[in-house]
Amino acid sequence: MQKYFFLAGAMLFCCAAVHNAHAEARRVTLIYDEKATEVEAATMNAKDLWITKKDLAAATRFVVKPQGVCRDELCFPLPKARKAQFLNKQGKVEWFNLSEFARLIKQPTAFDDKHSIYYFGPRLDAQNAHLNSLEAPNFTLPDLNGKPHSLADFRGKKVLLITWASW
Repeated sequence: MQKYFFLAGAMLFCCAAVHNAHAEARRVTLIYDEKATEVEAATMNAKDLWITKKDLAAATRFVVKPQGVCRDELCFPLPKARKAQFLNKQGKVEWFNLSEFARLIKQPTAFDDKHSIYYFGPRLDAQNAHLNSLEAPNFTLPDLNGKPHSLADFRGKKVLLITWASW
């Protein structure tokens, strides 16, 4: 009989440990739109950043609405068949998977595990904004003597850019 109590106790302990691993929260730094915000993150799996809907609004200005994830006039519908990949309710707290959302909108991300920092780069529409204007984005490179030159220094003048890549 003691053997069964021990096994039942061990199973309860394991189940509680697994549940707590899913619900365990930690503080991380989230960089979104070049703004750093400290948020509470749930460690539901290693590859994704789950944050509260409150932190989502504070860090990114996005809010979850019935029509999707929205900020001002911009709204991204969430695929209904994949809703569980974006939203997870644990107790009274609703968590949002910002990593999965970034993959949905093709937003580059990077994570530094040592310092608990998540970086979300510009969305695809922002990355290609210069294509609509046919204006090259500004950059700075050194000449052969090491003196830096920016493309902005030559605005209004004719410029010939010659580029080469080894790939």
